[in-house]
Amino acid sequence: MHRIGTIPFDMKDDAVALLFVTSQTRGRWILPKGLAKKGETHVQTCERECFEEAGVKGVVMENFPLTVSISKQTEDGKQAVPVTYYPLLVMNQEDHWPEEETRERHWALMRDAPKVAFREDYLGLIKQFEALAPWITEAAKSHK
Repeated sequence: MHRIGTIPFDMKDDAVALLFVTSQTRGRWILPKGLAKKGETHVQTCERECFEEAGVKGVVMENFPLTVSISKQTEDGKQAVPVTYYPLLVMNQEDHWPEEETRERHWALMRDAPKVAFREDYLGLIKQFEALAPWITEAAKSHK
């Protein structure tokens, strides 16, 4: 089933960093994602999932959706699921969040992100984000 995710990021001068969290089943470095609840918009799902999994709040850059196939561990083994990710400019990082007991978080500069992320699923997504970064960061500047 289609999921909604976020690419939490922040920027300072020319540097852009992405925020990863560990997956609950395999401990891989991933980006927050989940199923939309009934009546939730994509933006609302992004905001909820990003806070629950990473403890951050921010501005969803809804003009830059990126849809990719991500592998999900299920009782029947690995399955591919489509996930639409939206960049989320992090405005606030909380010390405590709903899933802090089951997840770790890690900031990585965009140039280092391919070394951190679970490559099989996220390398293509990071490349797409990087290609759009000039426009995403320009749009994000109005919120800084």
